[in-house]
Amino acid sequence: MSVTIYPTGTTIYAPEKAWNGFTILSTMDGNARLICMNGGEVKTWNGFGGFPNKVLPGGFLLGSTGVRNKKYGFQDQLDLVQVDWEGNVVWKFDRHEHIVDPGEEPRWMARQHHDYQREGNPVGYYVPGMEPKVDGGTTIILCHRNVNNPSISSKQLLDDVIIEVNWKGEKVWEWQCSDHFDELGFSKSAKRALAKHTNMLNIGEGFGDWMHLNSTSKLGPNRWYDAGDERFNPENLIWSSRQSNILAIIDKKTGNIAWKTGPDYNTKTHRKIGQIIGPHLAHMIPRGLPGEGNILVFDNGGWAGYGAPTPGSRSGVNNAIRDFSRVLEFDPVTLEIVWQYTAKEAGFRTPIYGSKFYSSIVSAAQRLPNGNTLITEGVEGRIFEVTNKHEIVWEYVNPHFGELSNLVYRAYRLPYEWVPQAGKPAETPINRLNVVDFKLTASTTTTHESREAPGKIKGTSDGQFCVLPAGED
Repeated sequence: MSVTIYPTGTTIYAPEKAWNGFTILSTMDGNARLICMNGGEVKTWNGFGGFPNKVLPGGFLLGSTGVRNKKYGFQDQLDLVQVDWEGNVVWKFDRHEHIVDPGEEPRWMARQHHDYQREGNPVGYYVPGMEPKVDGGTTIILCHRNVNNPSISSKQLLDDVIIEVNWKGEKVWEWQCSDHFDELGFSKSAKRALAKHTNMLNIGEGFGDWMHLNSTSKLGPNRWYDAGDERFNPENLIWSSRQSNILAIIDKKTGNIAWKTGPDYNTKTHRKIGQIIGPHLAHMIPRGLPGEGNILVFDNGGWAGYGAPTPGSRSGVNNAIRDFSRVLEFDPVTLEIVWQYTAKEAGFRTPIYGSKFYSSIVSAAQRLPNGNTLITEGVEGRIFEVTNKHEIVWEYVNPHFGELSNLVYRAYRLPYEWVPQAGKPAETPINRLNVVDFKLTASTTTTHESREAPGKIKGTSDGQFCVLPAGED
């Protein structure tokens, strides 16, 4: 692979300003990697595709293993599995659908994709006082199902289904997206484009990935429900749709859409927030974190949506196009932006530099307890932490390249206490390089000695390091 040369691993780190902990990565090479703030690998679980990977208290890993043959399925994960620190399976779910593919052994599959949540924590990342259960409880899982629905299209659809299963793997609740087509607010032109093209995938007999949901989570306790707004019941679920540009909240009791933004952003109310395109990981910031009750979403840009044909989309599919990303925090009642991160906040002041912050697919944003935000700029394999005033206080570039790239689907920060097996590593500052003055010469050697602190060094193949407490391996 021929790629531009640039630094990888941790490139910026200000310990006194960051919310320090471990970070779990979901990367293209099929392994779950837990790293310290200095970029050293603390633990690697092999064979976890990371759709996504999450670490639970006690050093447990929850993630997906195995992928359905790409001739017959799209992003279908075989199993959702929880393992302990040593890799022993303590829980597994695969009984969503029994699949018989030509030439393959018939088997049960989870058909899980993109997201899931364990009871006890609404959003899948660290929230003070809201720990996910590790030995019981229910799990919300985003899955696929192939359906035929003539009211949407004559073509077969790859539909999104959200299920809830108990610890035994029994389904206790289910919601299917296509059942709520009339609630999604598509215009006549959007319905025509969708019916004809459905975002078709040439897989198997062919089917349309018409919505492509990529996240789902409970709202959790919030001020809106406390004030009497039933739309924001803590048990209700929010999801984001990459293909339709919709963010929506499901009423858990009725299954109906209780709240949404999109797909049409050309209204007086929606103009406050602007056009959202291809969003990922829309969720309500949980109680106990700065910004609680607001919606946080990675607004990718790229290409998505359905509607009238445009010069960039003769079919009307993917007719919304934008070549830069935004991280948005907004009020779900007024849709006013409370905080955002774009190329402008990154320091690029003119519109021509918008694509300096851009990930057309994947990506995420997590609110941290100190008010910082951890951002996954996935296509670039870049994860970074910014303050409320947009200062970068930690940056990491994934050094592991899969078949295509060093893409990172999603990353989560977690407290050291959740991984007692590793102990707390030293936190060694890494100053920002002056890129104008930084030069490589023929005599340049690869070393990290200048960044090491006294103590035992756990080295990695990429030259990053963790300084572990005495006696830790």
